[in-house]
Amino acid sequence: MNTHFGNPLLEGQVAIVTGAGQGIGLAIANGLGAQGASVLIVDVDVTKAEEAAEAARTEGRDVVAAQCNVTLEADHARVVEQCLDLHGAVDILVNNAGVTRDSYIGKMSEADFDIVMDVSLKGAWLGTRAVASHMRGRGKGSIVNVSSLSGKIGNPGQTNYSAAKAGLIGLTKAAAKELGPSGVRVNAVQPGLVRTEMTLAMKPTIFAAKEAEVPLGRAGTPEEVAGAVVFLASPWASYVNGAVLEVTGGRGI
Repeated sequence: MNTHFGNPLLEGQVAIVTGAGQGIGLAIANGLGAQGASVLIVDVDVTKAEEAAEAARTEGRDVVAAQCNVTLEADHARVVEQCLDLHGAVDILVNNAGVTRDSYIGKMSEADFDIVMDVSLKGAWLGTRAVASHMRGRGKGSIVNVSSLSGKIGNPGQTNYSAAKAGLIGLTKAAAKELGPSGVRVNAVQPGLVRTEMTLAMKPTIFAAKEAEVPLGRAGTPEEVAGAVVFLASPWASYVNGAVLEVTGGRGI
């Protein structure tokens, strides 16, 4: 087990990260790669995935892009097959892909509810199922689901997103109990207010109000979320299973 300070935590490991073309997903892919993992950057927007992979390769990392609509079982199967063809194994899966379709409940369309649930929750379930038999057969593996503080405290205008992200916690704990006996760990992170393209599109007054709720007095960065994911994926978390790690600066405690 390579757990010595100064050595790459994930050297020789192979990771798949969904929704990794930008934002938090991209930071996670870069964080895993920086710790020595070979990474498949997976995104529904294959152009963004390829651009991110090319940028990582210029830094000497072993990264490739893959297109995947996480709501489709066949796409997950294809990505896993691609990973196995390239590397012979899948050690880490990060279910990060998600979308928002915010609206108050009386105005939210059924389609907007369904797409958020399908991408954020069903997509993670399909991804977990796609790697489960392989990881169980090898007797090891780490799955990390990216939930949200919205799944803990709820946000007005986000009944779809809050429900999906809360569902991810239930999925995490149930899968941890199912796969744990085979040596496969399943955990989740719950980011709070993080500076991304999506959050910075808020009205400045709304962003400032949310930031004022953070005991540390600031929003987080995608890299700070990535650090938590790297930890959960790594040997340092070898006895962590079914856990939910909040990365919120203390907001929502």
